[in-house]
Amino acid sequence: MFDAREPIIVEFPLRGEWHSPNTPGTKIPSHGTNRFGSRYACDFIQVDWERKGWPAYRVSLAQYLLFGVPLDEYYCWGQDVYAPCDGIIVQAEDGYQERTRTKLLSDMSNAYKNARYFNPKKDDIQSVAGNYIIIECGDNVYVGLVHLQTGSIQVSVGQRVKKGDVIGRVGHSGNSFAPHLHFQLMDSSDVAIANGLPFAFEQYELFKNGTWEKVKNGIPTNKDRIRF
Repeated sequence: MFDAREPIIVEFPLRGEWHSPNTPGTKIPSHGTNRFGSRYACDFIQVDWERKGWPAYRVSLAQYLLFGVPLDEYYCWGQDVYAPCDGIIVQAEDGYQERTRTKLLSDMSNAYKNARYFNPKKDDIQSVAGNYIIIECGDNVYVGLVHLQTGSIQVSVGQRVKKGDVIGRVGHSGNSFAPHLHFQLMDSSDVAIANGLPFAFEQYELFKNGTWEKVKNGIPTNKDRIRF
């Protein structure tokens, strides 16, 4: 029922080169669930395209698996996040502490518990979303920017923003395996009951056969190297 509507066109919310490991360009629902308005959500990370497996961190795979990785060893942690549309801030929640490093097993356990047992009636949505911003950018159209860096949110409820304004930074708060930006459009500002809405990015560039090609009104796949 949700797939019938045309994608809503928004601006890409980051700058530089990015990769989307979870994207509706590859599968829907992109995160394996329609809960929390996430049917069409994208995750964005930065990776080292020259290293095997495209790691998102500077350390070795062995260190990642054995000891975890401090957040500042991730390429995308702390990168600026930009408003993807003109609109009004309807929610801006900061102050949820990030874990200081990623640890694969405990992060997986945390994710499983949240996915399985989270109850929106009694549990704090920040345990899933961490620090987040929701922008109303049209009639019943809301953008969610999730897992932001603690203390980085630069907007407040009721504030008008313009497309391209810096509003926060990429972080690792809430239900997050590693620093990344989780980005979604929804039909409600209440994440607990929202349905996800399809969207596309007005423009970005795709690295293909050794050159950068312009893409208009597109959505990346989980194999794409893109930049804006």
